[in-house]
Amino acid sequence: MWTAYGFWLPNDPRGSTSKKVASDLIAELGKLHYGRKKVQPSSHEIREFQNRAKDVLKHNAMKFGPKEVISIADGFAKAITEHRYTCYACVIMPDHVHILIRKHKHQAEDMIENLQNSSRLRLRNSGKRSFEHPVWGGPGWKVFLDNPDAIRRTIRYIEENPIKWKLPTQQWGFVKEYDGWPLHPGHSPNSPYAKRLRGYKC
Repeated sequence: MWTAYGFWLPNDPRGSTSKKVASDLIAELGKLHYGRKKVQPSSHEIREFQNRAKDVLKHNAMKFGPKEVISIADGFAKAITEHRYTCYACVIMPDHVHILIRKHKHQAEDMIENLQNSSRLRLRNSGKRSFEHPVWGGPGWKVFLDNPDAIRRTIRYIEENPIKWKLPTQQWGFVKEYDGWPLHPGHSPNSPYAKRLRGYKC
């Protein structure tokens, strides 16, 4: 999961994975809290923080409209095809992205970078963002899943994300139906994943 530029700063009142705030102006907005806070702030407090942040950000914090969402999806599709990633779920929200990619020879950080670069370029080339605008707010958060139940729960969470915000559901051609990985048919029963999950029934 990662956010659009300006929508989840290092010292966001919800907490973040950042351990420092590089900008003195942004640091003045509030204290840094590493990790997601157990007790989340109110919507009013979050909006207040974001409104104050607008005055110190170098670029405008811009949400994605329907046309931007399509461009981002096209960028994702290009990266997924080019690098042969397997994507099980994806939603592109107005200010953030959720995407579930199967284990690959690339590290998670590299996959995120490739997806961000491809979608950023597509937005800029289409004229929907200037070449000076960062588009994305950073490398985001990574969660590693290797249990089919956890993967299915995450897929449902991602697919239901737009519904919670009263937005249309999303279906993308680069998203494949989940096949039970890492215990999918044809996978070696002697793989490290299968051995660790021995006895699990899909």
